[in-house]
Amino acid sequence: MPTQWYNMRADMKSLPDPLLNPATLKPIEEKDLYPIFCEELAKQEMDCTTPFFDIPEPVLEVYKTYRPSPLCRAYALEKHLQTPAKIYYKFEGNNTSGSHKLNSAVPQAYYAKKQGITKLTTETGAGQWGTALAEACSFFGMDLDVFMVKASYYQKPQRKAIINTFGGNVIPSPSDTTEAGRKILANDPETSGSLGCAISEAIEKAVTTPNCRYVLGSVLNQVLLHQSIIGLEAQKAMELIGEYPDIVIGCAGGGSNLGGLIAPFMRDRLLGRKHPYFIAVEPASCPSLTRGRYAYDFCDTGKVTPLAKMYTLGSGFIPSPIHAGGLRYHGMSPIISKLYDDGLLDEARGEEQTKVFEAAVLFAKLETILPAPESSHAIRCAIDEAVKCRESGEGKTILFGLTGTGFFDLSAYTAYLENNMADYIPSDKDLQSGFDTLPKIPNSNNE
Repeated sequence: MPTQWYNMRADMKSLPDPLLNPATLKPIEEKDLYPIFCEELAKQEMDCTTPFFDIPEPVLEVYKTYRPSPLCRAYALEKHLQTPAKIYYKFEGNNTSGSHKLNSAVPQAYYAKKQGITKLTTETGAGQWGTALAEACSFFGMDLDVFMVKASYYQKPQRKAIINTFGGNVIPSPSDTTEAGRKILANDPETSGSLGCAISEAIEKAVTTPNCRYVLGSVLNQVLLHQSIIGLEAQKAMELIGEYPDIVIGCAGGGSNLGGLIAPFMRDRLLGRKHPYFIAVEPASCPSLTRGRYAYDFCDTGKVTPLAKMYTLGSGFIPSPIHAGGLRYHGMSPIISKLYDDGLLDEARGEEQTKVFEAAVLFAKLETILPAPESSHAIRCAIDEAVKCRESGEGKTILFGLTGTGFFDLSAYTAYLENNMADYIPSDKDLQSGFDTLPKIPNSNNE
């Protein structure tokens, strides 16, 4: 298991644009983040030069309870597809949170505890992040409030039960417990919520609660840093068996899993060592990379966060409630966005959820793991790439991220198996309502 995290920005020739203060439109300084994040995380967020960060010993001790995670070869899937390709997956579901999210939840809770913070707030969409942070806060004896996207809150009551088991408090968002939530409800009382809404509420609760800080489960630079352990382990495991991926595939919501998986392989490309092909896969119903705009935007619906330059659908975009998994954030990590805009992240694809669940069911039958809907976007793409190899006769090596298990998504599986699952692709008009919420910034893509 690695003892350091890798920071992709240290090797990027062209860095992501800086976060901006929404009041002054000037770049944010590290100290400006202290009221929201604990100091060590603010430092990691702003550091563009340090390639490797030591993982603190208390974090390593927790990691050792479920890491290193397995790198598996999908022999049965390969045989079924009759492909000459080799398909490997990095499985992150072997912990109670059921996903990769614990990789960042543990250090974020640790750094807050070390600083003397006693309470954290956060948002969660499908529930993996809220569960992971509840676990982490339990490890370090901290209180936690989780604002869960309302659509998911009612779709997945089991997630609430687990978060409660670890001592976390769950609030469906938007709620009437914050000013941000009340404003959103006043505008649309029937809203199903979004991650942007939940972020606004969590930040407001953090800055109005004594000795409390906010933490985020994706998008931010610090989160991609922590998640690099996924790719570092995968690279080492592949070295041990004499393999290297030709294609690396990750599902894409806010960018944490994708960024973590590709990190060391992207380093090889940035340094001119190797040239793997990178594919990001997102829902067709929330297409930030495939149909979004590369512009400065708020990270939340309430417009209280710094402005980030990213591929975005607009902070006012509300994803369809019929979408069964996570991956419903309106924007994409600034690091991932920059790599995509520069052509280093080679391709982004948007997949309809019925095709994603078709791949999920096939994978479950063949490989015995019930995959999370989010992970199944990557499975869909890996299958498609393996079929291309069958047709061309190329024996490529494919690596994808299996981010977690689908045991809390059984209602979605039931909907698919009973032919009650619908696909939704937003029209240009639907997307325009989100783009209309982009802030006006002179001399930028926003004008």
